[in-house]
Amino acid sequence: MSLYQPLFDRLDKAGLEHWRQQLEDQTCERLARERHGKMPMWQQALNALPQIQPADIELKERVAIGHADDLGDVDREAFIDLLKTFHPWRKGPYSLFDVEIDTEWRSDWKWDRVVPHIAPLNGRKVLDVGGGNGYHGWRMEGEGADLVLGIDPTLVFTMQYQLMQHFIQSQRHFVLPIGIEHMPENLGWFDTVFSMGVLYHRKSPLDHLLELRSCLRPGGELVLETLIVDGELGVTLMPEQRYAKMRNVWFIPSVETMLLWLRRCGFKNARCVDVDTTSLEEQRRTEWMTFESLADFLDPDDVNKSIEGYPAPKRGVFIADAPR
Repeated sequence: MSLYQPLFDRLDKAGLEHWRQQLEDQTCERLARERHGKMPMWQQALNALPQIQPADIELKERVAIGHADDLGDVDREAFIDLLKTFHPWRKGPYSLFDVEIDTEWRSDWKWDRVVPHIAPLNGRKVLDVGGGNGYHGWRMEGEGADLVLGIDPTLVFTMQYQLMQHFIQSQRHFVLPIGIEHMPENLGWFDTVFSMGVLYHRKSPLDHLLELRSCLRPGGELVLETLIVDGELGVTLMPEQRYAKMRNVWFIPSVETMLLWLRRCGFKNARCVDVDTTSLEEQRRTEWMTFESLADFLDPDDVNKSIEGYPAPKRGVFIADAPR
């Protein structure tokens, strides 16, 4: 548990001992070897990583760790095979000693759409809800965030974070295998809370917004990215069963409906700062993520429709402030 000790020490120092103990217990339980059938394999792969100090680490413009020369006599192909133990790689891309991990998502494109619109992260405490393997969290650290806590219950993503952390050794960015429902009520501690690609997976989107609000300090900033549909105020798509082959999609609002939801949940100054249709270049199958991807989720005769006949994925970025 030493990987997370700097986080636990930080919470103790902030007077959040009870939450720290809760997080420690949850993390230990979630990362137990018997929790997932692949956990022993992942832990073995983590233990096999070479002990290398990267010559340099870049987090602001991209996530790039070291160069090929840093590997020394490490077998490059064996190293790549070790990295692929953690398939599927969904969020990225990463450059690790000049090994280009070409992830399913060009998450850097999303970040480029988001970052011009948010309050500067320098010195802020940030919560990244559903942050996957921590890609955006590393970019947040690159923007100067004082602390980034990423939470995502998918265990392979935490393992991918631990792989990167093995080389980066950050004291400011941590990814824990828990969900927003495990956060304390009325925490009110974070300056900025991100929820990107989560809302439409929640059966109650308003409850999710209230959970996010409860994590923010008064006046803190919410950054939310979600699927949207075209339409007027009140329009919301609820798929009959699947949407783009996803089983767990519940509500996809129009921009005006999303803004209303934010206002009804008490957020102030809610605005939509970006709308973008997901392209086949931004989400696709690669050698690092060999499962189905966006091309398989769309109507083969009309890329403007999902395979089920719904509008193709379009995403909006929303910014709002917690009430003071």
